[in-house]
Amino acid sequence: MQAYVGIDVHRRRSQIAVLDESGRTAVNRNVVNGRETVLGVIGDLPTGTPVAFEAAYGWGWLIELLHDYGFEPHLAHPLQCKAIASARLKNDKVDAATLAHLLRTDLLPEAWIAPAAIREQRAVLRHRAQLVRLRTLLRNRIHAVLADHGCDRMGRAGNCWSAPGRAWLDELPLPDSVRRAVADRLEVIDTLQQVIDRLDATLAQAAKADPRVKALTALPGIGPLSALVIVAEVGDIRRFSSARKLASWAGLTPTVRGSDRTVRYGHISKQGDPWLRWIMNQAAQTAKRTEPYAACFEQIAHRRGRKFATVAVARKLLTHAYHLLRDLDAAKEPCTTA
Repeated sequence: MQAYVGIDVHRRRSQIAVLDESGRTAVNRNVVNGRETVLGVIGDLPTGTPVAFEAAYGWGWLIELLHDYGFEPHLAHPLQCKAIASARLKNDKVDAATLAHLLRTDLLPEAWIAPAAIREQRAVLRHRAQLVRLRTLLRNRIHAVLADHGCDRMGRAGNCWSAPGRAWLDELPLPDSVRRAVADRLEVIDTLQQVIDRLDATLAQAAKADPRVKALTALPGIGPLSALVIVAEVGDIRRFSSARKLASWAGLTPTVRGSDRTVRYGHISKQGDPWLRWIMNQAAQTAKRTEPYAACFEQIAHRRGRKFATVAVARKLLTHAYHLLRDLDAAKEPCTTA
């Protein structure tokens, strides 16, 4: 007998619903998250049983469990599920049963499940990005402390993080408590830098081995690390049939509100991969000063402002990246002769 499983995943517990092929609820149980507890509910189901769950906090362990025991995982898109299966009564039992029902009726809006290797690469790159953000936060706090004491102008020292900058910091007439706070932050920054450098060495090797990175670095504003982020976040380029769909997935397309003959375009949706959107905006900061993007940037900036123009350059850059990746993927496919 065919069964369909829906799991409403939460941080500590999950609701598991099992429907039979006629849609009758066989099980709808709340369990503590863990391999043994989940298998206690679905472990007796046959290999290949489809299991649907939403992309939520901490779902990686569930993917591994389902793959290990031969189940067929289906990752549901949360917003599209809400649009399809909105209901007045909403609780964990209803949500789990709804997921199983959408799966049984072939109406489940699915999201792509990245292979384990891509998920691992994403984790490393996101980890590095978060460390860099933390380093930037600490540097900004040091600047704020120095500005509060009228010492934020460095003159010839360059910046606070170079050897001359550190010497300049040591010579500042700061109160002991302030000097201690600056020294503590510098110590954490130095520790972070060691970890970042170690990650950079590992990622540099991965960048050299990937031809997609070499292709993407031909675009202005995209270096090896930026290219690695794009490759990891996009994953299989063949899942996007056009550059517009990739831009939409990155949240770089405008929202559209249309009624009758009136169509209004709003701000970008920001619904999609935030890491891809972030790295494309970072690359656009450099690309907008080089051709062929500079003319486009100036034209849009004159009409809409520099922020709109930067986002437009980011989308244009992603469009070019899409075509590079598609061409490279097509070149890898073996030619067949009649």
